[in-house]
Parts: sequence; structure tokens; C-alpha cells
Amino acid sequence: MEMRKIVKRIANVKSPSEIWLAGIRDYVMSVFRCGSDSIHGPGHWQRVEAFGLRIAESSGADLTVVRLFALLHDSCRLNDGDDLFHGPRAAEMLDRIVPSVFALDPNRLELLKQAVRYHTSGHTSPDPTIGTCWDADRLDIGRVGITPCAHYMSTVAGKDVAALADPPFLSAIK
Repeated sequence: MEMRKIVKRIANVKSPSEIWLAGIRDYVMSVFRCGSDSIHGPGHWQRVEAFGLRIAESSGADLTVVRLFALLHDSCRLNDGDDLFHGPRAAEMLDRIVPSVFALDPNRLELLKQAVRYHTSGHTSPDPTIGTCWDADRLDIGRVGITPCAHYMSTVAGKDVAALADPPFLSAIK
């Protein structure tokens, strides 16, 4: 990406964490193969982040990990179809880009790698951060015409939202 575009993008953000995330977002876009209009692309990442931040209000999840998960969990997809190994590829990518692209303490890195690697497993997690990440992703399944299911949610907030017949929480985010 041209330095001019990066500087312009950074000028539009307000805090150091936003600058940091903008740089990571730019990096992810530079390696993302599916394109900006992908069902697994930037629009999805924004909704996953919004869902995750809302769920974290009650789950106590690590907000940094939740925000990074939103950006990185689908970053190594090869296509919008079946790509069963995109999570493990993205987790391996984290080993290559931390700390060269961004720094993250070892505990957070391990949580992020687990959340990214196994997000398509269909399992739930008792860990509040991993569970929040997975629920946030699963709550956006409506973008492909599937209603979220409480059975696949890890957190109380995720289960509550998925159980609603007409989830205002979901429509408010989109």
C-alpha cells in the first residue's frame, strides 16, 4: 500500500490503539485473497468486531484479542467457499507476523491463535475470550442466510442473542 494512503488512513483515526488496528487492517487487506466485497471480507470483520465488543461487555473477554480476531480469523481464506484449513493457516501466519507486523504479549497471542485456529470447529469454549470471538463470528452467519443457533454459542450473551426470534441486536449491528 502506498505510504500516502496509509498516512491518510492514520490521520482519520483517533487513538493509538486505532492507529495500531488500522495498520493491522491494512496488512490483512494486503494479504487477503478474496477481495473487499467478499462475504468473509471487511464488512464481515467489522460486524464480528461489533458483535464481539458487545458480547465482551458481559463476558469479560480481552478486547484486544476480540478485535484482532475479527480482523484475522478469515484472513487466510483462499476463497469464499469451503476452505477448511483457513483457520489453521491464519494461526500459523500469526507466528510469522508477530512481532514483525505488530507486537502482542505471549498469553494474548496464544488465546488469539487458539480462537483463530479452531473457529470453524463447531465447538464451544469455556474461555470467555475464545467463546466471545467464536460467538461474534457465528452471530454474523445470517449474511449467508443461516439463522444463528444458541446451541453453537459459548457465552450467555451469544446464546441469548441467537435465541431471539427477531434479534434486534443483530439488525442494529448490520
